Amino acid sequence: MVVARGDEAVELRVHGVSGASAEAIVDHPIVVRVAGDRHAGFYRVREGLGSAGGATAGVVVEAYRWGALTAGVAVRTASMLLLLPFMLGNLAVWLRPTLADRFGLLGGLCRLLAGSLTVAITLALVGVTMNLPGWQCVPHVECRDGRPYLSWLVAVPMGPRLAVLALVPLLALRVFWAVGSRSARAFEGFGTAPPRARFLESTGSLAAPGIWHDERMTSWLRQLHVGLGAGTVDVALVVAVSHGRWNALAVGLVGLAGGLVAFCAALLLVTVPTRWAGPLRRLLWILTGVATVSSLGYAVSQREAVVAVGQMPGYEGAVAGLFAAQGLLLVLIAAVTLVRQRTRPDGARALLRGLGTPLVAAMSVTVASAYTTTLVFRTADQLDRGRIPDPIRPSPPALGPLEPPVAYWWAALAGLAALLVVTAAVAVTLPAARRRRRAYAREVVERDYPDAPASAAPRLETVRDTIASSFVTEELGPTLVAFFVVSSLGLATVALDLVGIGPSQLADRLNRRHDALAVLTAYVTDIGIWIISLLVVGLLILGYRAYRSPETRRLVGVLWDLGTFWPRTVHPFAPPCYAARAVPELTRRVCALAARGPVVISGHSQGSVLAAATVLQLPPEALPRVALLTHGSPLYRVYARLYPAFLGERVLCELGERIDWRWRNLWRDTDPIGAPIFDQPDVARDVPPMAATVDVRLRDPPSVTVEPADTVPPPVERHWPYHTQPEYQDAVRFLLDRMSRG
Repeated sequence: MVVARGDEAVELRVHGVSGASAEAIVDHPIVVRVAGDRHAGFYRVREGLGSAGGATAGVVVEAYRWGALTAGVAVRTASMLLLLPFMLGNLAVWLRPTLADRFGLLGGLCRLLAGSLTVAITLALVGVTMNLPGWQCVPHVECRDGRPYLSWLVAVPMGPRLAVLALVPLLALRVFWAVGSRSARAFEGFGTAPPRARFLESTGSLAAPGIWHDERMTSWLRQLHVGLGAGTVDVALVVAVSHGRWNALAVGLVGLAGGLVAFCAALLLVTVPTRWAGPLRRLLWILTGVATVSSLGYAVSQREAVVAVGQMPGYEGAVAGLFAAQGLLLVLIAAVTLVRQRTRPDGARALLRGLGTPLVAAMSVTVASAYTTTLVFRTADQLDRGRIPDPIRPSPPALGPLEPPVAYWWAALAGLAALLVVTAAVAVTLPAARRRRRAYAREVVERDYPDAPASAAPRLETVRDTIASSFVTEELGPTLVAFFVVSSLGLATVALDLVGIGPSQLADRLNRRHDALAVLTAYVTDIGIWIISLLVVGLLILGYRAYRSPETRRLVGVLWDLGTFWPRTVHPFAPPCYAARAVPELTRRVCALAARGPVVISGHSQGSVLAAATVLQLPPEALPRVALLTHGSPLYRVYARLYPAFLGERVLCELGERIDWRWRNLWRDTDPIGAPIFDQPDVARDVPPMAATVDVRLRDPPSVTVEPADTVPPPVERHWPYHTQPEYQDAVRFLLDRMSRG
């Protein structure tokens, strides 16, 4: 290695998922922070206390620890599970097959679908406050008996009663606003955005200036979603208190609140120029405030006695209409994605044939439906004292109907069907793929250990099993396709929702002579409700465990490290994007280090994705003194195939060309996450010749026999560590030599 005199060669290590400590990254017990803060900082071995583990002679090792941005705070990690539908909704648009989005149609549809998730949560909160307790429970003696938190409402007329209960969903929207605003201040918009930055439309490449400065877009979306939620509550309140007593004022208020919802939906669908953002923001605040205050005031003024029959007027139709709108949006997203997929120039074999956007969008709707269905049915179950009413088995008259909308019954039945089909798909897919995986594993073992003695047979079997299991994630495509198909079929029930026909009622109409089918359908639907509820409760328990247990918190953090990498350009209530701080921070630090000497950015696992995004953001003057070392990297295995538009082969080739192919990627067959980047059978053959030099395969383990100086065979390293291997130091020396030769 030749380094110019006075230069400081730096190996900048960026860790992967699960929040490794600075000591573990540097592989030294005593480190000191040299830049950053406790959330994300740069660390080195304290001066005079030796060198980092696996360090190359003459090279300073520096670690960038960013894990606290996702897995370091207990409350944040636990709350992320509640935000899962929003995270999936935000993730969908980034799986698009191409950057091109004519008229911004796909982005607009994804934002509109994300808005429907906010409306779904709001309607569920309306159901568990205004509909079930206020309208269906309080008027009935047996339901409110022994419940002082509800019994006082019987003395309040229906209008003021619903107005008081409407404050709960409005307060929930205020909480969502506060959480989103606080996370934006903590992690997003790190540094200074370009002076001419516009609202991010997620159509630019990762090399585009300002792509990680999305705080303006997030703030704009946050206001639109609050307007959607508040307008939904306002419409539900005015329609309920005006039942049978419509007048000009009520019609005007419904028009105002409905217009607010339509206006927000229209702004979600189109691209808003930056110069219009200020006036529109002020107009939205005024409309939201006027509509909400007027609706609450009108409800308080309605003190006439109301006979509560069935569900709150308009509520069941609103939920059914929402389900219909979500089904239509998913169909449109799938159709647009199919059209875009046909024009995809990238040759990489994308997972699900590039249809990740409609799949993940359907997953976001499904998870949101599971959350809302569980919330509504568990509230009804608590209010009716353990009974499970339906059209076949109604509650006693003195208890009240306590019936959730028909759409939630269909959601429960569709959820049960999806769970059964996905389970069957997994049971069929994985064993069928096991033979292929084991055949590949045998080929690898025979090639790597041709002279292994007979005594090493158990060790060889262990290595074969490890290699075979490392490819399980690549066999889940058919399972996800089955999930998408079942989810789509479940949404087909919206036609029945709109006419108020539930599963039991449909079975009763199809078989009028015998009640057995209707009763069976009712029980199956009940089972679906309980299974969905148990799954949601399991997620809540996992969230509680994440709050109490650092180990569980790191496990949950793995999922969120993968899901919150992308900016929040679709749903503002999704968990914050840690890369919005990490990438600009890394870019700034690398520029400062490169001004003093050569820098090798060493990214492990998810850290390799951050490293790649950093190189794409570096200014031209810093690039000649920067090289890239990735190891255990999911850049091709996950990101190029899931996100072909943003990290596909074309972008990876651009990445290599920016640093003159000073890039090495270390991988192992036993690694379930890392894989070669260009040495793939489905990579296009027209990639630059230098791409063939990037991938370096490591045999794992180095041997299956006991070395003379050891007592046990070498361990199977799988995903970690790489920096302790001699090939790692060789790669660092090679990259530094390339930079020194210019």
